Amino acid sequence: MPLLTGQEALAAAERFAREIRPTAAERDRAGSSPSAELAALARTGLLALTIPAEHGGPGASYEALARSIAALAEADASLAQITQGHFWAVQILLEEGSAEQLSFFLPQVLSGMRLGNAVAERMTAHVGEMHTRLTRVADDTFQLDGTKYYSTGSIDSDWIQVMALDDEGREVAVYVERDAPGVEVVDDWSAMGQRSTASGTSTYAAVRVGPARIVQHWRILARPTLFASIGQIVHAAVDAGIAAGALSAIGEFVRERSRPHFEAVRLGFERAADEPFLIQRFGELTARVHAAQELLARAGRIMDGARSEGIDADSSAASAIAVGEAKAFAGDTALEVTNEMFALAGTRSVDPKHNLDRYWRDARTHTLHDPNRWKYFHAGNYALNGIHPPSNGIN
Repeated sequence: MPLLTGQEALAAAERFAREIRPTAAERDRAGSSPSAELAALARTGLLALTIPAEHGGPGASYEALARSIAALAEADASLAQITQGHFWAVQILLEEGSAEQLSFFLPQVLSGMRLGNAVAERMTAHVGEMHTRLTRVADDTFQLDGTKYYSTGSIDSDWIQVMALDDEGREVAVYVERDAPGVEVVDDWSAMGQRSTASGTSTYAAVRVGPARIVQHWRILARPTLFASIGQIVHAAVDAGIAAGALSAIGEFVRERSRPHFEAVRLGFERAADEPFLIQRFGELTARVHAAQELLARAGRIMDGARSEGIDADSSAASAIAVGEAKAFAGDTALEVTNEMFALAGTRSVDPKHNLDRYWRDARTHTLHDPNRWKYFHAGNYALNGIHPPSNGIN
């Protein structure tokens, strides 16, 4: 696979986005996992962006990662979202993996291997509660049991990173092969948006695991890192991409299909795209999309600075705040653009044959991942009182 850095990564993402954009609406209608597209994405080298040079990877910047994911999301938000669990699983290895684990997994990722995600559970009091267990059954053998929901990308992955609690109640990341005995992944995801993320149910029944496939995730949360920020900046990039994609799609629709309002015609405007009030509103939304993109890039640059200068409590907090601001603003922008797009384009734009509502459905679904109100709270508390956000792996 090619090693991509900087502008090469963004160029590769934009090329791939152009390839998948024409079929995105149909994938949304089908609601199935984009298996062929994921295999093609792996061949681009983009899924290895975060592997450092010392491990044979490109060592791309976080800004390049964020901008690349946003470019993918502009074309297909579901496919872009699937990458989040993959990069999360790779980062756990980079943060706490042993030399043996790194030498086993990283070369495979560089060769195109895909990692799935199995973190969230239902029937819990809050998102941090977990019932999946990793139990020692012999000196060198453990057993994994549990059920996960929103297992994004797992159905088409090679390995799945499963979060569980060990015998001491500590969070561990367990890496199991997708087709290992006792592993079942069902594509029962039925939400109104992000329909082709294959975020279905995965179950683990007496799955046998060796020590070499277990990473002590709890240790990552016990020290300052960029771990949470890496996962969150991908979410922010997805929202920024949805906003940009929706704006582009509706602009094309207004230019080619929308009719001008009759009052505009009386004033001599023969095209909807020439209506002054429509132009003004489109300009306002364009400015917000550009602001979301710049906040995203800024967050990546702050993370890059923290990595190059040394990660401590202050730089970790500054990165988390910058990413949180970018995610909250991108999410709000995606919702505003996708809410407003039909008012700009007119009644013709809601015809199901165009499937433009997928942008709104994707934005409304994806922005529910974690509430913006807490992003803004932490940003305000940091700016006003100097209070660092919690190190919970989510913020």
